Amino acid sequence: MLPYPQIDPVALAIGPLKIHWYGLMYLIGIGGAWLLASRRLNRFDPTWTKEKLSDMVFWMSMGVIVGGRLGYVLFYDLSAYIANPLLIFEVWKGGMSFHGGFIGVMLAALWFGKKNNKSFFQLMDFVAPMVPIGLGAGRIGNFINAELWGKATDVPWAMVFPTDPAQLARHPSQLYQFALEGVALFLILWLFSRKPRPTMAVSGMFALFYGIFRFIVEFVRVPDAQLGYLAWNWLTMGQVLCVPMIVGGLFLIWLAYHRAPATPAAAV
Repeated sequence: MLPYPQIDPVALAIGPLKIHWYGLMYLIGIGGAWLLASRRLNRFDPTWTKEKLSDMVFWMSMGVIVGGRLGYVLFYDLSAYIANPLLIFEVWKGGMSFHGGFIGVMLAALWFGKKNNKSFFQLMDFVAPMVPIGLGAGRIGNFINAELWGKATDVPWAMVFPTDPAQLARHPSQLYQFALEGVALFLILWLFSRKPRPTMAVSGMFALFYGIFRFIVEFVRVPDAQLGYLAWNWLTMGQVLCVPMIVGGLFLIWLAYHRAPATPAAAV
């Protein structure tokens, strides 16, 4: 068993002002995505300025934050937030839904694309390889918060999390998700998108592999206490929400390669 590194969730406190690691992880994810997107900007559209890129990153970041929070409220704990609506604003305590954030990003891409003469999938193909940076940083934030831990296990790398009332050795499922949703997904998308691909192909790869990775990790991750398992003592809400991503990703990849060949303009 490995010792859990005791990390204060508050990175910096100045009087009553507290800066949490969880929030800093979002800034790291957004900043890292902006830096990598700026490197590929000329390949995406040589006429775009860094200012326009910053505008796009800002609105999509708003989609992640607002959509992620509302998605958690709607998908995972609606009754608690109806009883105490002010809890919605306590984002430093965690409680963000990837699937809600994903919907938020899609809505932001639709709106921003219409304003800038870009199709929805042109923007999504460009953005997709950068998203795993934020996903990976968010999972490190979950680990520091000692939340979303896994099932009890006797594997040598199991950890006892301070937030676990039972104090059992558990899978560090946050780190599994960091490795898969962050590192592995980034490498897959980054390498895949280095060559010209037909529109929708990169978006399809993102949806497919994120859905697969998240579905797998859910088998060793403890479901949210207020929901538990939805069926068969193993099916979780996370897995239910990943099924349409997997199916949709496969469909987008099929459609991309049956509609048109790859062209240099499609490269992201």
